[in-house]
Amino acid sequence: MALAPQAASSSESNPAESEGQHIDAPELRLFVMALFFIFGGITSLNDVIIPKLKELFTLNYTQAMLVQFCFFTAYLVIGLPGAALVKRIGYMRGAVAGLLTMMTGCLLFIPASQTATYGVFLFALFVLASGVVIVQVVSNPLISLLGKAETAHSRLTFAQAFNSLGTTVFPYFGAILILGSLATVSANQLSGAELDAYRTAETQAIVNGYLGLAVALAIVAGVVWMFRNKLKGEKHEPSSLLGGFQLLKRPRFGYGAACIFLYVGAEVAIGSLIVNYLMQAHVLGLQEQAAGKLIGIYWGGAMIGRFIGSAILRVVSPGLVLAAVSAGAIALILISTSTTGTVSGYSLLAIGLMNSIMFPTIFTLACEKLGARAADGSGIINIAIFGGAVIPLITGVIADATGSLATALILPALCYAIIAGFGLFARKPAEG
Repeated sequence: MALAPQAASSSESNPAESEGQHIDAPELRLFVMALFFIFGGITSLNDVIIPKLKELFTLNYTQAMLVQFCFFTAYLVIGLPGAALVKRIGYMRGAVAGLLTMMTGCLLFIPASQTATYGVFLFALFVLASGVVIVQVVSNPLISLLGKAETAHSRLTFAQAFNSLGTTVFPYFGAILILGSLATVSANQLSGAELDAYRTAETQAIVNGYLGLAVALAIVAGVVWMFRNKLKGEKHEPSSLLGGFQLLKRPRFGYGAACIFLYVGAEVAIGSLIVNYLMQAHVLGLQEQAAGKLIGIYWGGAMIGRFIGSAILRVVSPGLVLAAVSAGAIALILISTSTTGTVSGYSLLAIGLMNSIMFPTIFTLACEKLGARAADGSGIINIAIFGGAVIPLITGVIADATGSLATALILPALCYAIIAGFGLFARKPAEG
């Protein structure tokens, strides 16, 4: 899920360019791209564990969406302190701090499973996400430093591909490991000690998966620590938080920031419902694991769409392209909710293709002509990613109130409609 990386890159999108320096350290580029792969994959794993926890703790959709709420709330709570931390201790040490925080979050799945407590799982996810946010604050400025200024945007785009690869690969293998349950009973058939024992046993699959990630994160953190003094003469400029909020008075930026909130929320809401949606008898009627494996199509579509979109955006107005893909997402939701079977299932998955260019296009249109205030604008954009916490939760409330996932998808459709309006609004160049 390539969300915050773009926002982070714009806050200090090209420090090498502004400072006239770069560091020729190709070995570090590999590790930074590995960071993109890891935090993209970890974020998309939420789509796999939501249906698992929903069944184990007999949750309604509102309660299940607390997974995304706790995860994306980290952007609101940790984003600015995380940036301050990185400025204080530097990129490499900041990356290590983020990785170790992620590792801690993964290890917290052990007590969550042993106590069979949903709240502990949610806390573990918040800690994990806090580390993800810190790593994202580091990743784009760092990849910009590791090479010549004139090729920085190319490196960032290439690194984004690794992020998308992570969001495509992780859900597939996560579905095999986490959703491949051998249980012959369900949580709603049990109570008391038997229910606690069942939850502890079934959540062990989640624990095993995140323990593997913890080991990988520890190794990567150790390697990055070895290069902690590699960036000589690293500098950080102070930014104004208050200045960023003042930018919301500008119609173009304020509208764009709202659309980032809505886009992230819509994308996450749909991804969170995919497994349960495809399991419905009138859609594909799949088992959990089979449905989970198809999450990769949703995120893989976003990866493919970035390559296609990058070519189209060279010759077509970005605002018009944004309006077109937003209309396409709405059309796919309508097709999915008004049909059955294969058409219904795969039209929902195809929305990932429409999502592909939305974040970077909204961001660049919103921040056009901000000039020296781009860093402040990026800080607000990073906070707007909090939409990934709010929109899915409201979608869950609608699903519970109506008893219909199809009806709940009206909210993401409304989000895309507002985004389409922004595309038309911002199709003309911004005024200075």
